[in-house]
Amino acid sequence: MKIAIVILNWNGKALLQQFLPSILTYSKNAIIYVADNASTDDSIEFISSKFPQVQIIKNKINGGYAKGYNDALKHLNEDIYCLINSDIEVTKHWLLPILKTFKAEDNTAIIQPKILDYQKKTHFEYAGAAGGFIDKYGYPFCRGRIFNTVEADTQQYNDTSKIFWASGACFFIRRDVFKILHGFDDSFFAHMEEIDLCWRAFNLGYTSKYVSASVVYHVGGATLSPTHPKKIFLNFRNSLVTLTKNASGNIFVLLVVRLILDGVAGIRFLFKLQFAHLIAILKAHISFYMRIPKILKLRRALPQKTNYYKIKSVVWAYFVNSKKHFSDLMRF
Repeated sequence: MKIAIVILNWNGKALLQQFLPSILTYSKNAIIYVADNASTDDSIEFISSKFPQVQIIKNKINGGYAKGYNDALKHLNEDIYCLINSDIEVTKHWLLPILKTFKAEDNTAIIQPKILDYQKKTHFEYAGAAGGFIDKYGYPFCRGRIFNTVEADTQQYNDTSKIFWASGACFFIRRDVFKILHGFDDSFFAHMEEIDLCWRAFNLGYTSKYVSASVVYHVGGATLSPTHPKKIFLNFRNSLVTLTKNASGNIFVLLVVRLILDGVAGIRFLFKLQFAHLIAILKAHISFYMRIPKILKLRRALPQKTNYYKIKSVVWAYFVNSKKHFSDLMRF
């Protein structure tokens, strides 16, 4: 089983200089690629001179995470794609448990490792933690991270288990499944595209897994802070698109509830005098509404499957009932 490790890069020379060596050291049996999104720094020259064993794919434009990977992976024929951020440090033998799971479980299409915080290695990292889930209204959450509450790693998630979505920070997928799904949705640019892909895989009957025996450390926010208005815009807009495309049931009822819940989030930003964040939510909704006809057309062409969520509203559980940890949610 051949594996391609693909690092998406855009003007990330410093990150590649810091983190690429760990990937090269601990990934001896993999073919390593850097997919460059039309960088304007000297990233490509640096890789060519310092790491000649790394293969370079040059994308013509910066299409973000979604189109960047779609364009890059067209050229690759390995059995497994590992899509990994440039700000991740991997550990010894990190690939072995992943490959073992793929070999043993034909229906497992997508896997993520345990993702810990590079700056605070005793804790999970925001982007993915110990595997992701989603609520009825399309809000994502993780084992190990609910909104801004991040848990310490006390081995409470030392297992191999089914999850609903795997983090794009370190994302393994079978090549044939990626092609069946036609890759990521290019229109997302960045953020939530991996959740959309995992949801589409789930609706086709594929399984996503979390494998704790594989451990990586993620800086997080190295290219865009979690609280940056642009990220808030992309997260809210793409979440609405993902929900509309993939959720079963009466989508208009779900969207009305989402409108109310997103409005509450906007009011919270208003009271905190975070006007740029409030405007980002408004822009996200306007962008979504302008695209509704196209998104509904996509919805009609895609299968939907029931029982996609573990909890009706993570927003209500977290902000009203103070359920701050995954274990609390499961008892809620």
